[in-house]
Amino acid sequence: MWIEEDNKLKRSFEFSDFTEAFGFMAKVAIIAEKMDHHPYWENVYNKVTIELNTHDEGDIVTEKDHK
Repeated sequence: MWIEEDNKLKRSFEFSDFTEAFGFMAKVAIIAEKMDHHPYWENVYNKVTIELNTHDEGDIVTEKDHK
């Protein structure tokens, strides 16, 4: 579930292993690039944490982040 906190949308995902986590990140990267909307994210082994906000709008959460 996404939560809105500190002017960011945040969510953590857990996968079975690093390969699955990295595959998820690769898929998200392609979508983010097409949207020209790049997340802050971290990956440690099987966990991926994503934070989104819209820099062009003053680092706040916008409809673009929810898409």
